[in-house]
Order: sequence, then C-alpha cells, then structure tokens
Amino acid sequence: MSTYCVLSFSLSSIPGFFKSSTFNPKQKEEMTFRKVNIFILVLAVVIFLLVLHHNILGLSDLLKRELSDSSPLGFQPIDFIPEAPQRLMDDQNDKEIPVVIIASDDRLGGVIAAVNSIHQNTKSNVVFHIVTLNDTVDHLRSWLSKTSMKNVKYQILDFDPHLLDGKVRIDSEMPDSIKPLTFAKFYLPNWVPNAERAIYLDDDVIVQDDILELYNTKLQPGHAAAFSDDCDSTTNKFAVRGVGNQYNYIGFLDYKKEAIRKLSMKASTCSFNPGVFVANLTEWKLQNITKELEKWMELNVVEEIYSRTLAGSITTPPLLIVFYKRHSNIDPMWNVRHLGSSAGKRYSPQFVKAAKLLHWNGHFKPWGRTASYAEVWEKWYIPDPTNKFNLIRRHTDIYETK
Repeated sequence: MSTYCVLSFSLSSIPGFFKSSTFNPKQKEEMTFRKVNIFILVLAVVIFLLVLHHNILGLSDLLKRELSDSSPLGFQPIDFIPEAPQRLMDDQNDKEIPVVIIASDDRLGGVIAAVNSIHQNTKSNVVFHIVTLNDTVDHLRSWLSKTSMKNVKYQILDFDPHLLDGKVRIDSEMPDSIKPLTFAKFYLPNWVPNAERAIYLDDDVIVQDDILELYNTKLQPGHAAAFSDDCDSTTNKFAVRGVGNQYNYIGFLDYKKEAIRKLSMKASTCSFNPGVFVANLTEWKLQNITKELEKWMELNVVEEIYSRTLAGSITTPPLLIVFYKRHSNIDPMWNVRHLGSSAGKRYSPQFVKAAKLLHWNGHFKPWGRTASYAEVWEKWYIPDPTNKFNLIRRHTDIYETK
C-alpha cells in the first residue's frame, strides 16, 4: 500500500503574514504580492514532494515487473515450472545449476533420458533450460507433465531458425541436412541471461554421477568455457580407427584457405568435443563469443573454410577457432564419448559403469537398433505417454511400452 507524506502548514506560521502594521498603499500592495508569492511557492513545493513520492513508488513497481519479465528479444520462454521438489530446497543445495539441452522431436527420448539421469543422481537445485522448435513444444510438455518427470524444474525455450540466415550453407540437394538446434550452444547466454555459469549438454548423453561436480569444474582466468579434449587419455586409449584426423584441427578446418592460415593455428592441435561443456557466461559476454562464432559462420558461407572431409558436426569448426588455446579442460570421465561411433562395445562394462557421463556421439544412437550399451541408457528412459516416440530394438521391431 502506498503511503503519502502529508505536509501541513499554516499561513500564520509565515513570519509577518498576518502581523498588523501601518503601511502606505504602495507598501501594502508589495507585501500582499510577496505573501502571495510565498504561499504559491510553498504550495508548489508540497505538490512537487507528493508527486515525487508517488512516482518513486510507481517506478519501483515498474522495475520489479521488468526484472521478472525480462527476456532477450527472440529468445522468449514458452513454459516454466518454478516449483521444485522439497528435496531440492535444502539450505546447502539451494544454488541454482542451469543445464541447457536441445530437444528435437525425432530425438526427444534422448532428452528425457538425459534429464531423468541428472535429476535422479543429484540433490542439487538443477533447472533444465530445454531449447526446442515450436512444433515440438506440446509433445515435450506432455511427456514432462504426464510422467514421473513432473517434479523436474524446467523451462522450455523456442529457437528461431531464422537466426541462422546468412550464417550456414544450405545444400540445395539436401536442404534438411542442417539441424538448426545444433547451433543453440552458440547462443548460450541468451537461454540463461541471469546466470554466471551454465552446463551445455547434447541430447545423446546420460549422467551417472552428481552434476554438481561438473558444474564446479575449475576454469582458468579469462577462459569462457571448459571442454573435453579429443586427445585425452580416455579417447587415445580407445581411438576410432579409419576416421582420419578426427582428433586434430586439420580434420575440421581447410588449411589451404588463407583465412585459416593467417590464424597461425597448428593443424596438429587436439580438437575438443562441444557436446558437453561448462561455460563462464560472464567471460562469454565480455569476450563477445557469440559474435565471434557468427563471424566465422558467415565467412564459411562465402569462403568455405571448413574441411571438405569434416570429421564431425559443422558446429565444431567455429568453436575450435574461437577457443583455440583459450579453453579449460573438464575431467575426461565427464565425457566418455564415441559410444555411437560403432555398433560394437569398445569399452569394458567396468569402465562404462565408472564413467560419470556417457556420450553416444556418432551415428549409432541408444534409442536405435544397434547402439552399444543401449541397455545402460534405457535404464533412464521413460516411455512416451503419447506413443509418438518408440525405441527400436534388435529383438523386436518396436519397443513396446509397458
């Protein structure tokens, strides 16, 4: 309730206002004029103070509304569930951990398994910021609200594909080869504008430990992100044969192009996997990382600076350029990858069990027929209540939900 200050005064309190004296007519006229001016001035001050008080209260309310409703233009939240389960509200675990993950309709089961695995393995206050396209929203909302996932704290955000206009090359023979959501990681601060740090995850992962440990990854001063290098001991030990230079910069960038040569980046430099990373969003904004990434995307449209035998996703080359010798490292056990590179089991069951995050990057996905360790992934999968998404398994054409 607004409280106004009421200032009372009496004209008799003004010195000499009603004091009787003998003045000639001219003096009386001057005194009367002066008294009227004083009265008007006092009245004006009172009115000014009242208006100022009212405006300050109004401005305070406006600022509160602005802060609660603020969201970057073009990145509007569609859905938000603010209530968290009681177990998330412990004093020691009330710090919010933002996890950004993409969700395409044909891979939606992957998102559900990833979110569920994180949710079940932590007591921290994790908030999932799920980036998707508008035609997937209803399906995703239904899956989250009609299953045991209803207690998960999440926000659904719509990605506008037009954001990529002029920044990606479209193959006229394969116009659907570009997946807009894979570029969502470039715009990380837009999804969590008020966060100082965030985790980004692809949709083909599951987490087997407390995500808080990954969130607390130490980043060196001035570094905007921490990735898992492709030359770490884990990936070296289980190298994928017959894939060329997929662990080096030369596997992603065309070193014949002058724009790349001018950067003086060693072609033998280890690449990194951008499907799992921790970001210092304060540094990201200070260094204009998003603008830098867009600059190299636009240059590729004109000069084709990416390797013609691109070893991985087309989102990797600009990240390699921008973060060349400017990123920290995450624990390799927090991105045990290449589970989707072949149908066979390339890791021992003991090693898979010890991994903190499993990543099925590659062609073979755990919701498909021939992925390795699909049974490990399936423990975290929750069947689709709409039956639009079904697992494909060798022993049966369609995974029947029970």
